[in-house]
Amino acid sequence: MAAPAEIPGLPVGYKVPEVYEFQDLGGKMGAMSRPTAGKRSEEELRVGEHPYQLYSLGTPNGHKVTILLEELAELKGVEYDAWNVSIFELKQFTSGFVEINPNSKIPAFTDRSEDPPLRVFESGNILLYLADKHKMFIPQDIRGRTECLNWLFWQMGSAPMIGGGFGHFYNYAPVKIQYCVERFSMEVKRLMDVLDKRLAEVEFVAGAEYSIADMAIMPWVRCIKVGYKADTFLNMAEYKNIARWSETILKRPAVQRGLRVNGFGDDAVKERHSAADFQ
Repeated sequence: MAAPAEIPGLPVGYKVPEVYEFQDLGGKMGAMSRPTAGKRSEEELRVGEHPYQLYSLGTPNGHKVTILLEELAELKGVEYDAWNVSIFELKQFTSGFVEINPNSKIPAFTDRSEDPPLRVFESGNILLYLADKHKMFIPQDIRGRTECLNWLFWQMGSAPMIGGGFGHFYNYAPVKIQYCVERFSMEVKRLMDVLDKRLAEVEFVAGAEYSIADMAIMPWVRCIKVGYKADTFLNMAEYKNIARWSETILKRPAVQRGLRVNGFGDDAVKERHSAADFQ
């Protein structure tokens, strides 16, 4: 039997070692990446006057939560403090942040109306927690709720392909690797096709009503254009139903405000403590 052909490595000559050993990979995200969890510095989190305390940054995962909080602020008068956690300054590894999210990822959230204060981490769980608590943006019947959660968890499972996969190798990796770019581009295109076909059937992802599923998915679709500058590369124009849906959501004033909170643009609200901060 012929010996199997040797698989080429990149960089040329690279072979997978028998045992993994950490190496700093460099690039824009290199300093964040380590094979261990836990705090790297001592720093307590600041606490504002409102029951809801959000520790986040204006990334797609951060946008999910600030959009929902702004919708609740507009419709129910819910107030919150949103503190800027710079992942580029490694603030997600401070002792205070790790205490409320041992996974050291933004966003993290505390509800201080509960005694003792209740921590909530993972963006999808924060959306679900707030939607359930306020009985808004999630259907109350079992079929509607389940369909909403189908798409919420679809997004949670898909985000690593769009962000850590496509976004990383297309935009952030210190070397362009054809296999990686093409592998994750193909998967993002497949995901967009799933979404576009769904939106050909319904107005919003979970059905007739706008929900936390839309709030979770839209920021990641938007990031392909705004964050990764890849809308031409991925030919996003072919997804007509996604375009219609995105435009509808982006017209909502609460969405527009939510995209500014903890953000990066000229109109960014670095920290949000009241509605007056948008003025």
